[in-house]
Amino acid sequence: MAPKKTPKAKSGFFGVRQKPSENWGVEFSDAGRRWWIDTYPSAHEATRAYDVVVRRAKRPRSHLNFPEIKTRAEAEMLVPQGINMKEITTKKKKTKKLSVVVSAGETDEEVMARFAREHPEYVQVDLEYYWKREAEQKKKGLKKEDEAGPSTVIPIESSSEED
Repeated sequence: MAPKKTPKAKSGFFGVRQKPSENWGVEFSDAGRRWWIDTYPSAHEATRAYDVVVRRAKRPRSHLNFPEIKTRAEAEMLVPQGINMKEITTKKKKTKKLSVVVSAGETDEEVMARFAREHPEYVQVDLEYYWKREAEQKKKGLKKEDEAGPSTVIPIESSSEED
C-alpha cells in the first residue's frame, strides 16, 4: 500500500516525523492529550509503532498507516523495539488579562463603575480578598497602621514674601 500523504510529515505517514538525529519520532494524540511514543531507526518501524498505539486506543482502521494488518497482536510483533509511551505536557495557555478602555472625557469613577457592571465576578473576588485579609488582621490584633503609631502632620512654613 502506498504511504498516506499528510502536509506536516515528510515521511508520508501519520504520526511519524524525522528528528535532527536522523531517527524517526512517533507522536500520538488522543482525547486532548499528546503522547510521545519513541524514536526508531527507520520510518517503517516508527510507522508500525504508531499503528500499534492507534489500535490500543481503539481508533477506526482509517487512522492506520497499514490497515491490511488484521490484529493488534500481529501489529505488536512487527515492532521489534517495543512501545515506550510518555505523555507530553503542554504549556498552559496564558490567560488574557482584562483591559479597560477609557474614552476621552470619561472620569475614573465612571470607568470603574462601568467595569463593575460588566465584570461583577472580579469585583466579588476583590471584595472577598479584602474581607478575608481584614479578618486575618483582626485575628492578629492590631492593624499595620496602628503598629506604626499615629501619623504627625508638620506644617511647612513658606518663605515667600507674597503674604
